[in-house]
Order: sequence, then C-alpha cells, then structure tokens
Amino acid sequence: MASLKELVKRKELFSYGHRACAGCGEVLAVRQVLLAAGENVACAMPTGCLEIVSTIYPHTAWQVPIFHSAFENAAATIAGMESAYRALKRRGKITKEIKFIAFGGDGGTYDIGFQALSGAIERRHRFLYVCTDNQAYMNTGIQRSSATPSFADTTTSPAGKKLPGKLQPRKDIVEIVIAHDVPYAAQTTVAFWNDLVTKVEKALSYDGPTFINILVPCPLGWVYPTDRTIEISRLAVETNFWPLYEYENGVYRLNYEPKERKPIEEWLKMQGRFRHLFLPENQKLIEEFQREVDERFARLKRRVAMSG
Repeated sequence: MASLKELVKRKELFSYGHRACAGCGEVLAVRQVLLAAGENVACAMPTGCLEIVSTIYPHTAWQVPIFHSAFENAAATIAGMESAYRALKRRGKITKEIKFIAFGGDGGTYDIGFQALSGAIERRHRFLYVCTDNQAYMNTGIQRSSATPSFADTTTSPAGKKLPGKLQPRKDIVEIVIAHDVPYAAQTTVAFWNDLVTKVEKALSYDGPTFINILVPCPLGWVYPTDRTIEISRLAVETNFWPLYEYENGVYRLNYEPKERKPIEEWLKMQGRFRHLFLPENQKLIEEFQREVDERFARLKRRVAMSG
C-alpha cells in the first residue's frame, strides 16, 4: 500500500473546481480513490450528486478523462470504454496500460443502474466499480433508496405519526455483487483512508470486474454539522453498522474489528434523520435497529470463519 507520504506527493486527479457541500464525504472518497489509482485512469459516472457538483461548465474537478452517462448505465459505459481500449490495443494503436473506474451513487448502483452493473460484471470486463453510498437520492431531494437504512427520515419515507421513517432494511449490495463470482469486492469508508487506499490498489490489480462500496456521509441528507463527517464515518465502523471487510478469491476477511463495539445509539444520535427514534415511544425501534446490526455482523463473522 502506498504510504501517506507517497500519496501526498502524487498529482491530485480530483481537485478544485467542484461545488460540493462543505463536509461532503463523496468528493473525499473520489479524491482518495484517484490518489490510490494513480495516473493513466479513465472514469465513467452516471448522473448524480458527483456529476452535478464536479462538472459545472466551464469548470471541472476531474484531471482524468471522465465520461458522464445516464443514471442507469455507468457500468455499461465503462464496459464499452474498456472494450474499445482492448480493441485498439490489439491493433497497436494504444500501448500504455489504462485503468478503468466507474463511480456511481447508491441510487445509480443499488437501484437504477443495477442491471447494467450486473451485466458488465457477468461479461467480465476489467474495471473497478466504486459505489459512493450516501444512502439516499441526495441530489434530487433526499428520497429513500434501497441503500437507505431502516427508520431513516427521507422525503419519500417521512417520519411522523403514520410512519417511523423507512420501513425496510437496506439492501446488501456487496453480497449481491459477490454472488456474481467476482475476484474482489470490499466495503470501506472515508475515515479509514489506509483501508480505502489498500482496497483500491488490490481491486485494480485484478484482470476482471471488481467492486468497492464506500460509505460517504452526507451532511445535507443525514442532517449533521459539516465538520463531523470523519467522526460519523468512523462511528459507523465502531458500532459495526459498517464493517470494513473484503472478499478475495472466495475468502472473506474482516479488516478491522472494534475492541469494544459501541452501541448504535452513538451513531444514530448524531444524525437528524434518526432524531425521531429518540422519542420515548420509539425506544423499541432503536432496539430493533441494534438487533439488525448485530445479526448482520454475526453473519459476516460466520462467513469469515467458514471461508478462512
């Protein structure tokens, strides 16, 4: 893994020129991913927060070639780019090695773009797909997605007298991707830059499709002060809500386990989208949330034990 000293010497490939909210976890993730990838990278992204804030003509934050396509087809786009590259390389018209990375938000990955992602993985194109997961459709008004956690207050699952927020648990996209028999898939978040960088380097080393899901806190949609992005990202891991783990050639690894797991309340209480859970009548919902987190973590530990 590249050291921090080496990373700061590298050229910034996602730089000034964007208009993201203060404290945006998504742009921090993209910056870290591109620093880890290094130069000779070509990217694709669908419509979403990232595209909206980073490509406002005549400005751009991208210092690498970037292809913006529709909400549903970033994976199809990167697959086409990679196919064209291989064809040109066979003809001797390109000689240098190029890495391909697609960035999609949770809406463009879990939901609208899933069929394109599934197809591109099945065809075994060589690319890394990075999901920047802020757990809702943030750029169009904070609507719930299938990545939104249980009981979160969104504009389409409003918490009130009729509903306690979103009723369904979030989809486990990493396990769904692993079911496609990929060589490498992982989950990380921006507070653990060394974990994130290591996983990007590993993913790009494979001759096939790879996937990384990155939790990217969103001050606007999660409703918290902009200076607490890293703290809230770290707490997601310390509470086991967002375990850092990877799947590599059939083997699961838990990359970090808190010495003492913190209660989920510590993560929930930092976010306005869960404010209603702390009303006396909703205490049982926090207990239910904790139970879901514990069950998911126990399931992951069983996978680690069985595959190792």
